[in-house]
Amino acid sequence: MFGILRPCRHSLSEDLAREWMSHMCGLCLSLRDDHGQASRVATNYDGLVLSVLTAAQSEEQSGTRKAGRCPLRGMRGADVADGSGARLASTVSLMLASAKISDHIADGDGLYARPGVRAVAGRVAARWRRGAQESGDGLGLDGAALAAVVDRQREAELSAREGTDVLTVTRPTEEATGEAFAHTAVLAGVPANADPLREAGRLFGRAAHLLDAVEDLEEDLANGAWNPLTATGTPVSRARELCDDAVLGVGLALRETEFADDRLTRVLLVVELRKAVERVFAHAGHPTPSAHRGGADGEGHRHGAHHHGEQRENDHEDADGGESPPARGGCCSACGCAIPALEEPPRSRGLLAGCATALFMCCTCQLCCRDPHPGPWSGKPRHAVCDPCMCACDVGECCTGCRHTCDCCDSCCCPCCP
Repeated sequence: MFGILRPCRHSLSEDLAREWMSHMCGLCLSLRDDHGQASRVATNYDGLVLSVLTAAQSEEQSGTRKAGRCPLRGMRGADVADGSGARLASTVSLMLASAKISDHIADGDGLYARPGVRAVAGRVAARWRRGAQESGDGLGLDGAALAAVVDRQREAELSAREGTDVLTVTRPTEEATGEAFAHTAVLAGVPANADPLREAGRLFGRAAHLLDAVEDLEEDLANGAWNPLTATGTPVSRARELCDDAVLGVGLALRETEFADDRLTRVLLVVELRKAVERVFAHAGHPTPSAHRGGADGEGHRHGAHHHGEQRENDHEDADGGESPPARGGCCSACGCAIPALEEPPRSRGLLAGCATALFMCCTCQLCCRDPHPGPWSGKPRHAVCDPCMCACDVGECCTGCRHTCDCCDSCCCPCCP
């Protein structure tokens, strides 16, 4: 799984958690049905937003189908999202995965520098690209145009120089995500939503691109790899401003969109997107600046997130030097399991052992809520995906005048609160 939106069942109300899992499983099965078993590795959290958006705009597009047992569901069956929204999500996810593989090949990253691996990966990327184009055409989305945007992204990166506006580099990504968001309105039969959703998608693409750049910045600097921030000389503070503006813009665009049921949509594209920005920049040593506190979502909420970002930064320092902090169990102690244990020095695992450990930690919720937890392969301390401060309340259960508060920061986490 990859993507900037990383909700878990402890940060969602029970019905929204079930709906979110339905869309994720629907995306995975759509990839399998249309492109083969191997393509299921292209499942990502951000792509399923397209399935959520399509279903949110029309009750007719919120259909489900029965799915068999799966290890990630505790070997239980489930009703999963079905229809054109899931197929659109799988199409875009496959194109994103193809582009990511192509980037690794072009940059010669890690194993991709080996001729044999590069050749096999190139064939996989080309096959997925063709499959995504064909699926897009079947949905009325111009697959060739989507592929052309991906090509322009590479061209924009190659032409970037010191002093180039970083938005010049992110523009192809913004265009692609904008068109994908807008096409959900076509599939849902609500064409009036296309323009505001195109704007929401454009800004979401900008945030996703910049957050990926900030997350990879330290590693790219160490490896001498290309990064849009270093290539254009853009400071992290400027990236933070652009991301905060994008989050605000997405929220405003969603207000202009007509939905049949927008609860999950707003949790993902307002609450989780904001949390993603705060998480990434806090880990990068740039917590929420005072100029961005408050705003459309309430001063208290942003202050609480800032407080927690500072705490997570301190935890990271403890993990890197000195005694490792104890596993806190995240927001709800659901991952009371402390296996595997944190070890000093970290104990690494091979490919198969790491995969088995990752599966065990996923099924026992440790990746979400055990903080810190050992990396399945590296054994090094890693922070939980889930944000404990934000998880203290059920952000999806909203009513007029509600005030869901977090125990740790006494601030409202509900996306519909002023």
